[in-house]
Formats: sequence, structure tokens, C-alpha cells
Amino acid sequence: MKKYNMLKDAPGKSLFFFALPMILGNLFQQFYNMADSMIVGQCVGEDALAAVGASYSLTTVFIMIAIGGGIGASVITSQYLGAGEYGRMKVSVYTALMSFAAVSVALGIFGFAMCRQILEALNTPGNILEDAVLYLRIYFVGLPFLFMYNVLSAVFNALGNSRTPLYLLLFSSVLNIFLDLLMVLAFRMGVAGVAVATVAAQGLSAVISFLLLMKSLGGYQNMAEEVQDMGIYSGAMLGSMVKIAIPSMLQQSIVSIGMLLVQSVVNGFGSSVLAGYTSGMRIESICIVPMIASGNAMSTFTAQNLGAGDPERVKKGYKAAYGIVLGFGVLILLVLSLFHGQIISAFIEDGSSAEAFATGDTYLRFIRFFFVFIGMKAITDGVLKGAGDVGVFTLANLINLGIRVFVSFRFAGIWGVEAVWYAVPMGWTVNYVISFLWFLTGRWSRKRVIQV
Repeated sequence: MKKYNMLKDAPGKSLFFFALPMILGNLFQQFYNMADSMIVGQCVGEDALAAVGASYSLTTVFIMIAIGGGIGASVITSQYLGAGEYGRMKVSVYTALMSFAAVSVALGIFGFAMCRQILEALNTPGNILEDAVLYLRIYFVGLPFLFMYNVLSAVFNALGNSRTPLYLLLFSSVLNIFLDLLMVLAFRMGVAGVAVATVAAQGLSAVISFLLLMKSLGGYQNMAEEVQDMGIYSGAMLGSMVKIAIPSMLQQSIVSIGMLLVQSVVNGFGSSVLAGYTSGMRIESICIVPMIASGNAMSTFTAQNLGAGDPERVKKGYKAAYGIVLGFGVLILLVLSLFHGQIISAFIEDGSSAEAFATGDTYLRFIRFFFVFIGMKAITDGVLKGAGDVGVFTLANLINLGIRVFVSFRFAGIWGVEAVWYAVPMGWTVNYVISFLWFLTGRWSRKRVIQV
């Protein structure tokens, strides 16, 4: 596959072919969660599937913090790359890795200590509580590796290399599935087995990713003298990253906390509904992958071109991105329309209740029409993130969250669990409108987050 240059090649082609490895990589990353759910649901049972589902929302909070941190690192790195400041770019990478490594250890300790109390506060059904706690404690032991892998992937993408994360995810996904089967079928470890498999597979990928990144950075020439003068850690660069990362981390983590609150509504309907909802959410997480990857590609495209002083090229790329997400939206609609029942059946064993199947199937049949809205939201947010203009982006996403939480809590007693998914496209649409109106002001194009 030809490598397209974000600064020179046709915007639509460079965006699509940069996003494509990220789409494939993120799909394989979702296979971690899918493999856990399918193997546990089919081989252990409905309660085990619900336990993994209850754990998933909490682990997502911590990974979203990593993604928010990665946004801060990637914007600074991409803009230095676009400006040709390779020495500063290299220092920004070192600064990000050291800072976020320390953050990940602290979060792992906190999560390990507090997971039971959090699950109890979320009204996790008693019949799955112990399994959910066990899964989370194993997960948090390996959190620094899982956390750093996401930051490392963001750095690779910032450097215009979306292929290396793809290759590593291909490897780790296959390894994860193999270890899932080994732990569950051979060693009979149940929920604990899938947690060990996930941590081991992605942890190994994180180590390999770090080594490859160090090798990649060594390929940039004419920077040794500058790096020597600046050292390998810059407090000033960290400050620039934090200005972008903190709002992004807060936005990402608060949205995930909001999803935890929404799940507490679902928990109140019992473990069968939770199992069906978990299945539907797993499918949703796959369907939004091309949309989120397109937004991330738009972010890198924006950062590099603003670093090179070409905001008009960003606008051309943004227009082209609409065609990309519309195409993906139509494809997702067709697949879910034809195969929604078969897809849900892959997660739920034959002996599971009809209520579990009906919950997941009804969710998919509703949400299939609306994925294009999260695509439009993602590419618009991508421009704002790439420019480092995260204020309105953060506000829009928090309003999105507020709508989802309010509608779920206010109307669950009237509409039933369906209120939870009715709220989803409402939040996506309002988020998009706010971000788009800010994009039209053009203020993002005048944002400066690096000094050259």
C-alpha cells in the first residue's frame, strides 16, 4: 500500500489511506473485548458475560484517560513534525512517555484498591459482583501496559505511521484469542482467564511498540545537537501537552463515567438485560471504529497542516472526510439490517434467556440508522483536536454526555431500557451541531500550541 503524505497528496486519499490501518487496528483491538465476551458467554454462561460487561464500562474510563493523554502528546508531536522541527518533536515524545507512565501506575493502584466500592455504587447485580471484582483486579495489575500502549499508538499516528499499531494489534489479537481459549477451556479459569489473556497479550504489544518507537525516532537526522541542548524531558512541552491533554482526558473520562451511570440504569433491569445490552454495546463499539479512526486521521491531518501553515488544506480535507464517513455509515446500515440476529447470537449461548437476546437485537435494529452522526461528530471534533482548540470540543462532548445521562435516568421508568439507546443519537447529533458551528467561526485555524 502506498504511503500518502498528509502535507502534499490529495486530501481525501491521504485521509482514507491513513485512516485505513487505524480502522483495521482498532477493529482488532475490539476483538479483545469481543473474544472475552463471546468465549465467556458461550463457554461459561450468561452471568459471566454480564460480569465482564459490568467490568468493561469501568475499564473504559481508564483507557479513555490514556486516549485523552495521547491526544495531548499527538497534537504537539504532529505540529512539530509538520513544521520540520524534528529535534523538538523527539523531545516531545520522550516527555509524553515518561509523564504518562507515571500517571498509569498511579491509576492502576487506585483502580485495584477501589474497584469493589465502585461496582457496588453502580448497583452491580449481586450474582455477578465477585466475578466482576476479580476481572477488574487482574486488569488493573496490567493497566500500565494497557495504558501506555494507547499512548504509544497515538505517538505513532502523530508521526504519520498508522501501520505499526495495526501490525501489533494483529499480533496481539491473535495471541489474545489463543490465550482466552487456553485459559477458559483448558485451565477452566473462567472470568479470571479472559482478564489474564487480555493483560498478557496487550502488555506484550506495549513492550514491542516501545522498542519499535525508539528505533523509529533514531531515523530522524540532524537533531542530535538540539536534543542534547534540550535534554530528553521538557517541562515547557509538558505544559503545552497538559493544556490540550487535561480537557481531553476530562472529556474522555467523564464521558466514560457517564456511561457507567447509564449502565447503572441498565443494571437495575437485571443480569439478563445487562447481558443483552453488553452484547449490543460490543457490536456498537465495532461499528464506530471507522468513524473514530476517520476523526483521528482528521486530527493528525489538521495538526500537520497547521504546523506547516496551511489551514486551507485542512478545510479541503474536512470536506473530503464527509464522503468517507457517509460511505461507512451506509455499509454499517446494510450489514446490521441483514445480520443483526446472527451477530447477537454469537454472543449469547443457546440456554440464555429470550430477554437477553431480545435486548441486544432490539438495540442493534434501532442504532443501525445513526452511525453516520457519530462520524460527522468525529471528523469535526478531529479538526478542533488537531488544532489544539479543545475548549468547545470538550463542552460539546460533555453536553452529549449530559443528554445521554439525563434521558436514561429520566425516561427509563417510562420507556423501559429502550430509553438508554434512544438517548445515544440525541447526544451524538447535538455534539456535532455545536462542534460544527464552532468550526464555521474559523478560530481553530488561528490557534498556536507550539513555538517554532
